[in-house]
Amino acid sequence: MSASAEQLARRVLRVELRARKVSGGMISGAYRSAFRGQGLEFLEVREYVPGDDVRGIDWNVTARTGRPHLKRYAEDRDETVMLLLDVSRSTRIGDRALKSEAMIGIFAAMASAATRSRDQTGCILFSDRVERYLAPDRGEQHLLVMIREALACEAAGPGTNVGAALDFLRKVRRRRALAIVVSDFQAPEFAQSLRTTARQHDLVAISVHDRREAELPDCGLIDFEDTETGERFAVDSGAAPIRDAYRAAWAKRVEELRELFRGASVDHLAIEAGSGYAGALTGFLRARAARA
Repeated sequence: MSASAEQLARRVLRVELRARKVSGGMISGAYRSAFRGQGLEFLEVREYVPGDDVRGIDWNVTARTGRPHLKRYAEDRDETVMLLLDVSRSTRIGDRALKSEAMIGIFAAMASAATRSRDQTGCILFSDRVERYLAPDRGEQHLLVMIREALACEAAGPGTNVGAALDFLRKVRRRRALAIVVSDFQAPEFAQSLRTTARQHDLVAISVHDRREAELPDCGLIDFEDTETGERFAVDSGAAPIRDAYRAAWAKRVEELRELFRGASVDHLAIEAGSGYAGALTGFLRARAARA
């Protein structure tokens, strides 16, 4: 095995171990609650024990026996999960951590939670085109393959096209699936593809940003390069009006993105790279489960 192959193998194991640790805690339970299967099969009524979810109490049996009882069900979890991961060049920036590292961590944690729930899981890696597609499968080995592909993928396309990834998803998965898109969503218009996909699939959007994208520091003349187009330009960050305009443009973009997801009935979670994502994911999943 070459040195580069050994390095990739070590990275895969590190990411998988972290994903297992994260998903093995609160996330797996929250995931199962948030993304239930297609149906429930009744198993039995049993006596309540401390720690059981009181929402499952069968009040008719409780009234007859004088002791609290629960109804138990088995989930029909014939779920297919598709993870769409943005691997474009705009993800390769960051302060405390690259956006791409945070995205891969989130991707791996959700894939690990799906694997633990015995869901079929596949992935679409995309830039301004579909870079890699892995059909849904089950098992730890398949999880490792997905993580390896995510880490090894070098985008051939320079830009980001969320719409193309969503259109591809609809072609390869005609039956309803759970689709989780992890991206910075710095992409051309994709509203129509989003709405169409949300009608066919259970669509979830996880947007990842770097804090420097939201606030321009006051440090004089700064040379910028667009990571996707290669365009270079200079900005005088020492000018307060420029910093204010930058901040306002970012706030407008964030609000437009929220409105887009809300209008398409797509659940959305925004995460800052480097801030830690386990707690945010768990809270998001629990909130979704409560709404369900």
